[in-house]
Amino acid sequence: MSGKAAFGQRPASPVALVTGASGGLGRELALALDAAGCRVAVHYNSARQAAEEVAGKLAGDHVLVTGDVADYAQVTAMYERITEALGPVDVLVNNGAVRKDALMAMQDPAQWRQVIDTNLVGSFHTARVCVPAMLRARWGRVVNIVSPSALIATAGQTAYAASKAGLIGLTRTLAAECGRRGVTVNALSPGFMITGMTDTLPEHVVAGMRDKVPVPRFVTPQEVARSIGLFLDQDCMTGQVISIDSGASIT
Repeated sequence: MSGKAAFGQRPASPVALVTGASGGLGRELALALDAAGCRVAVHYNSARQAAEEVAGKLAGDHVLVTGDVADYAQVTAMYERITEALGPVDVLVNNGAVRKDALMAMQDPAQWRQVIDTNLVGSFHTARVCVPAMLRARWGRVVNIVSPSALIATAGQTAYAASKAGLIGLTRTLAAECGRRGVTVNALSPGFMITGMTDTLPEHVVAGMRDKVPVPRFVTPQEVARSIGLFLDQDCMTGQVISIDSGASIT
């Protein structure tokens, strides 16, 4: 029997959880997964109205869920809500993140820890509750949203960079643990986008970032979200970081 034959089949309507689905990229990822035939769990932490607006645009079955991903008990409760409404999660997109920029010598340690707890520990929490059912089904997808900041030094981003670099390490190691049971784990690294997380940056900072990349424009959330189909379709792509970043990762 080949390794392929030992894998499970992709469900006709996979259940997909998108964390941070109330934000700019999260919204587009939820819409793209809905268009791909997934039943989508739209997660938010505090932005309920924005999440409701996203859910209102989905054509397929969906559920709205809330919780702080940094809190394992809340993530467990959220997963139970999803399974009751839609079934076990087949596709996990760890998109929820925060950014608290400051020079490390002057940064509040509580802020630094908040970034790590949300971006890195939170992704562990969601994977921890979702992956066991994927392994039993012998089919599943985990997509972790990372950043060029994981590879390129930017003053003031020690917390954010550390969280995203750690998430790349988690991605590759979890891929090694899950591949034999048909579960792929990859990372998607968007370039600079004007979203709720970045739209307060000074114009001179924005212009400087735009002018440094080989393709001198920012990517859009819609462009990044279109790549989600690749992760769904590819059985043999795992442990990879796919960059859609105007070339930022090669500069």
